[in-house]
Amino acid sequence: MVTRRSLLGGAVAATGAGLLTTGGLTPLLSARTAEASGAGAGKPVTVPPPFTVRMPTLPVLQPISTAGGQDTYAVTIKEVAREILPGAQTKVLTYDGHFPGPVLRARSGRKVVIRHRNTLTMPVSVHLHGGSVSPENDGGPMDTFAPNTSRTYTYPNQQPGAGLWFHDHAHHMESEHVFRGLSATYLLSDDTERSLPLPSGQYEVPIALRDARFDEAGQLVYVMDDVFGRTTVLANGRPSPYFEVAARKYRFRLLNSSNMRFFQLRLSDGGQMIQIGTDGGLLEHPFTTDTIGLSPAERADVVIDFSRYRVGTKIVLENVMGPGTPDQVGKVLRFDVVRTAPDASRVPETLRTLPAMANAIVQRTIVLTMDEDGREEPRGLIDDQVWDYQRIDQTIAHGSSEIWTVTNANKIIPHNFHMHLVQFRVLERNGTPVAPGEAGLKDTVRLFPGETVKLHATFDTYKGTYVYHCHLLDHSAMGMMANFRIR
Repeated sequence: MVTRRSLLGGAVAATGAGLLTTGGLTPLLSARTAEASGAGAGKPVTVPPPFTVRMPTLPVLQPISTAGGQDTYAVTIKEVAREILPGAQTKVLTYDGHFPGPVLRARSGRKVVIRHRNTLTMPVSVHLHGGSVSPENDGGPMDTFAPNTSRTYTYPNQQPGAGLWFHDHAHHMESEHVFRGLSATYLLSDDTERSLPLPSGQYEVPIALRDARFDEAGQLVYVMDDVFGRTTVLANGRPSPYFEVAARKYRFRLLNSSNMRFFQLRLSDGGQMIQIGTDGGLLEHPFTTDTIGLSPAERADVVIDFSRYRVGTKIVLENVMGPGTPDQVGKVLRFDVVRTAPDASRVPETLRTLPAMANAIVQRTIVLTMDEDGREEPRGLIDDQVWDYQRIDQTIAHGSSEIWTVTNANKIIPHNFHMHLVQFRVLERNGTPVAPGEAGLKDTVRLFPGETVKLHATFDTYKGTYVYHCHLLDHSAMGMMANFRIR
């Protein structure tokens, strides 16, 4: 069994080369800088040239029953071999054999029940990230189920539509399990969203982004805190693929399913994108931007209008954030405009109305830190403590609204902050109002070194114990997690 000591044995704090400078992004490394920092050290991996493989669309899970006013699914968690790099069969951990994980489409107000059967040799726990669920269905870090057993999770979906996802959360194992494939998309729609004339059907495309490291045989190589070694970018499980589109509008449901990599995405021609949603669903109003930032676990709902391009045009979705060289991590995928198509879709000026924020009486301060002195086994800390599953760090009155001020006290290492159960509003970043992309409902928020965010959360659904943590999963596996209890 993997233990914390065995997982952390190869850990190296991201010092020296500097993942991020205080308050800003690190640009992509030059090839010489990457070599000096150790990025890509070891024998080269056979990765195909960019845009030589097609990006697949993710399969949609089908329920085994729709009786009784609920959708019931049966999912097998298993190891399989799948082609990621051409010509190689890579062992991956999967939900029902799919890498990356499939899409489960749900509806607000309609219950979903999933029976997971664990055929691995390790315990697992399935967490619906962004879901409002009871403690026994949350998939907490210690609430695991053993090999050769099953566990049923019930999701009432009593929340607005949102692009959620589910993944393994078994403590000390979550980072490796997710790195090896245990994550999937959960798209929850509601009446408001379905009434809008947004691109739909084949023109609504979920895309799971992540990075990976491979050995010469094409097998995934997992090393804790391997921020410089994971230099192959995957879109829907394929390295820097191409995706054929029509000259019309598309809706892309972007998920950063990486353990640690931050993406800063732009179109290679500087073209505009329209962001319509984030973690907790639609924004109140769309906004036009030329860049989309995603820390691990964050989602963005984006419309791109390809009608401005002639058939035959090829546009690259680029990542302009390191670590890594432009050749390694700069080319995410390429959109190939191959045909014309009719388009009755549009993006309305108003997407939905968010509820007014209740008066918050309680204020809390949370500090995220990680050892960055180069020690062999760095610790992840919240308020100077490693996670203890028996310790309650925050006690919250049911029904209350609170303001949490969260700070990344590190000088080099970035973090982000994820709270189970609730969607929150980001009020401020470094003392100023947030940009439009963070103005909606969120469950994960980025924190570069030295940054502080102020969040508003209301705890009016379930009572019980949940966790909050850094969603750079290698960091939470190192202990950067804490408990809150609602009573």
